[in-house]
Amino acid sequence: MNETRASALQLCPFSAYLEAGLNARFKVVRWFEMDEGARAAWLAAHGPSVRAVVTGGHIGCTNALIESLPALGVIAINGVGFDKVDLDFARRHGVGVTTTPGVLTDDVADLAIGLTIGLLRGIPAADSFVRAGEWPKGDRAPARQVSGCRFGIVGLGRIGEAIATRLTVFGPVAYAGTRKKPVPYAFHADATALARWADVLVIACAASPATRHLIDGGVLEALGPDGYLVNIARGSVVDEAALAAALQDNRLAGAALDVFEDEPDVPEALLRSPRTVLTPHIASATVETRRRMADLVLANLDALTAGMPLPSALE
Repeated sequence: MNETRASALQLCPFSAYLEAGLNARFKVVRWFEMDEGARAAWLAAHGPSVRAVVTGGHIGCTNALIESLPALGVIAINGVGFDKVDLDFARRHGVGVTTTPGVLTDDVADLAIGLTIGLLRGIPAADSFVRAGEWPKGDRAPARQVSGCRFGIVGLGRIGEAIATRLTVFGPVAYAGTRKKPVPYAFHADATALARWADVLVIACAASPATRHLIDGGVLEALGPDGYLVNIARGSVVDEAALAAALQDNRLAGAALDVFEDEPDVPEALLRSPRTVLTPHIASATVETRRRMADLVLANLDALTAGMPLPSALE
């Protein structure tokens, strides 16, 4: 019976819950476990059977793969990032692209606040200090107060607004984005102007060619030696070489990063820096949110099979 089902290509590992849902609906091909030769052979024999590609925002789906799957109906992304899918190319090939918006907003915003507090108060370093037995030798140097800081948010979309709401209890919030919005926060024309005003610059914009290395040396210079950077958006938005240099030269107080340009590889300079707090792209990684994300992925796949509109298709 399984042999009559359409195929789905799984491009990266998922939770057991999502993988069980995929296996119940499709003949799942674990693409990420195959080498190039095996992939080419499989496509030659079975490519026309594929109706869905299920992937992560950090992986996306290449144009070459789209082109090799003539019956492909959807690229279902388990996440909100879609910068690694060519939307125009997918549309021209009749392929819908879906993400999981809304369901991960709170968790991503919560992590942004956690990273901000952890960075300014030096919580990871303080934990290491205690575990290393250093406390009996003397107290650590004082950290930076969070309350009273000025917080700049680059990108006031759904997640950016959730971060802003949380940060207003600590201090004034302003933002920069593609347009001014009807919100109670000051608008700055660009990231450099915002950085010049802010004590903490939080990156929450979408990744795109226009935002690649948006946070460059000039923005970091404007943020200054007493400023902090927090990135929960995409690694490509920040020029990591410029960031590492600013941290090394004491031109930036610190950076907390959940995302990196070449995940899972992190530049050695950022790993070594005592001014960084680093997490492995865990913003949406709670049991509750990952299940809601999986449910939305599966709802999109069910809609494809039923010939219905995709619930969270990108326009």
